[in-house]
Amino acid sequence: MSALHPELTRRAALKGGALVIGFSLFGAKPTLAARGDTAGPPNPDTVDTWIAIHSDNTATIYFGKCELGQGSTTGLLQVAAEELDLGMDQVRAVRLDTNISPNQGPTSSSSSIHRDAPKLRLAAAEARQALMARAARHMGVQSGSLTITRGVISVRGENGLRSVTYSQLLGDKPFNVKFTGTAPLKPAGRYTIVGASPPRVDIPDKVAAKYEHVQHVRVPGMLHGRVVLPRGQGAFSAGARVKDYDESSIKHIPGVQIVRKAGFIGVVAEREWDAVKAAQELKVTWEDRPELPGNDKLFAHMRAAKSTDTIIVNAGNADKAMASAAHIRGSTYHCPYQGHLPFAPNCAVADVTSERAHIRCSSQDIYNARSMLSTVLGMPVEKIRVQYYESSGTFGRSCYEDAAQAAALLSQAVGRPVRLQYMRWDEHGWDNYGPAHLAEVKAGVDAKGNLTAYEYHGWQHGWTITSTVQDSAAGKPGVERAGGSGSITVNPISTGSMYKITNRKVVSHAVPMAGYLRGAALRSPLDLSFAFASEQTIDELAVAVGMDPLAFRRQNIGDQRWLGVLEAAAKAAGWKKRVMGSTLAKGEIVTGRGLGLGTHHVSYGAAVAEIEVNKRTGVIVVKKLYGAMDAGLVVNPGLVENQMVGQMIQSVSRVLKEEVTFDTKGVTSLDWNSYPILRFAEHPEIVPIVLQRMDEPSTGAGEEVMGATVAAIANAFFDATGVRLRQFPMTPARVLAALKEKNGQTAI
Repeated sequence: MSALHPELTRRAALKGGALVIGFSLFGAKPTLAARGDTAGPPNPDTVDTWIAIHSDNTATIYFGKCELGQGSTTGLLQVAAEELDLGMDQVRAVRLDTNISPNQGPTSSSSSIHRDAPKLRLAAAEARQALMARAARHMGVQSGSLTITRGVISVRGENGLRSVTYSQLLGDKPFNVKFTGTAPLKPAGRYTIVGASPPRVDIPDKVAAKYEHVQHVRVPGMLHGRVVLPRGQGAFSAGARVKDYDESSIKHIPGVQIVRKAGFIGVVAEREWDAVKAAQELKVTWEDRPELPGNDKLFAHMRAAKSTDTIIVNAGNADKAMASAAHIRGSTYHCPYQGHLPFAPNCAVADVTSERAHIRCSSQDIYNARSMLSTVLGMPVEKIRVQYYESSGTFGRSCYEDAAQAAALLSQAVGRPVRLQYMRWDEHGWDNYGPAHLAEVKAGVDAKGNLTAYEYHGWQHGWTITSTVQDSAAGKPGVERAGGSGSITVNPISTGSMYKITNRKVVSHAVPMAGYLRGAALRSPLDLSFAFASEQTIDELAVAVGMDPLAFRRQNIGDQRWLGVLEAAAKAAGWKKRVMGSTLAKGEIVTGRGLGLGTHHVSYGAAVAEIEVNKRTGVIVVKKLYGAMDAGLVVNPGLVENQMVGQMIQSVSRVLKEEVTFDTKGVTSLDWNSYPILRFAEHPEIVPIVLQRMDEPSTGAGEEVMGATVAAIANAFFDATGVRLRQFPMTPARVLAALKEKNGQTAI
């Protein structure tokens, strides 16, 4: 670490970021000689792109999905090892690299196992088939007589057992086999690795402080850089564009270089703390920014905006069915902007010359990162190499592309490698936030408690796939994702699809992002909002007909897999039948139970929440959560259980605490005090339940119980207090305001 600048206080130094200890990715043997010599992506139609066999009878497995802490590397290795008939100790992965790794698109939407493991499974099956054919020729037998155990191919004949290893057949030589996707797959009934829970391959190095995160990377001759930004972003499309700056304002800091490209500005220094101090003290005049609506007027502003309306579902006649319903319940729900905000601010190391660029960074999609860097640097993609290094978890698109692009711009300008790390206020203030959402929900039942009508209207803006750095360096306003304001729509799966409702209408009202904050996908995008609104409406109807919410859902669920997760969560929780809110206690601290359903894509999630509410302070404490997930064939149940625990903890944090605050000028929640999150001491006890279905395709497991958890907590609050909260986070101030409403009725 560089020496601390004498004029920088200890307090100022500690504001800069997070100290993370650990080095090294899980090991990988040298790959084939030619691999990595040229820019990728390699040809996905060859087996050699995916698998290399080594002389010690081990294999390197290549895939395009990055390790974000979710354990997908372990799961993908299990898939490959199973089809190759190798042990987990015989397979390893390598760092994602645009010179080496196949392009499998972004690591997002719980897609690693769901959408990308099948390709790897087919490649491994093709490799196994090729090895069997080689062994058959080598031993002069039919391939059908061969067996494989841990990469040893054997045949029993008149002269006893004969064997040959993968390494003897192919060690460190290419397959030279076309990937056809037609090789027979091992039936699930023969699985010994898939469906088991071997430990994660990345954990030993992380525990031993040997794992190399991007924040640890150092290269010879590097400088340190920082971006210079206003404290808190303003309206999207305005960005952060420099009008002028005063170079003399930092002349007392020796050796600092200022780099400006159009609206982008950054600083570089030999010592990191000089760069930190220069970024803070450089006097910059910024271009004027249009006003934001502020937190107080956000939802009214969205509701009044001209929107692009899309009818997502229009089954039957919801209006007519609503008119004849025995009971109707509905309301308006307000759901906030929330941030990605990794504990360790984003970081990248760039080495850019006139001939090439080598960028070490975090990203969910290294090939898209390379394309964006090509635009920013004005350099062909073939001359840019991006290597992935894991950073702190962000659960969606935080500022990792910004950090990579800023480091690259600074390196290009000064002609030396540059390590750039964001400051905490940059990370909080310039995140690509999960968008706010406004919901209007209404549903009806007949006198027997059968759902007859459902209508959901949701307002939200889209998101951007460019970064603030890219927009500023181009001197252009930010642009929404292709598809304009319609790039995010209401999810039909999370809005009543689990119930038998003949008359159902779901409408998405997409508002333009201009005039709001930057938006991007945040874990389980908007599904927390959908479930918070939809499942409270379902619970209200159960109360209206005097039914227990579990019995009400049993009666109305139309899919046995939804019923399966609901029953599993309820059974684990020891659910006792009662009408919600019917047994209100009179003490200062009251308790409640609730349940909810929800998902993100195609898996099934259910949750039961047990909470306490302090009616004097307004504090909600989630004591225990039970979650159940059906994700089809689960490659590693232990990984999914871990994911469920993380999802449910994060859901508690988001529904009780997290909200981006902003006034008309810009974002004001720039640290962990103004944007609080759940602390370790506040974590509930969590019981995860994985429903294994070996006969079904694998589906996503990284986001699919979050909406159910938020809904269960909201419904438990009603059970404890007899009051509905229509806005989250469910802060003490909002709880106290709701409890003061006349006769304990609904509060907004």
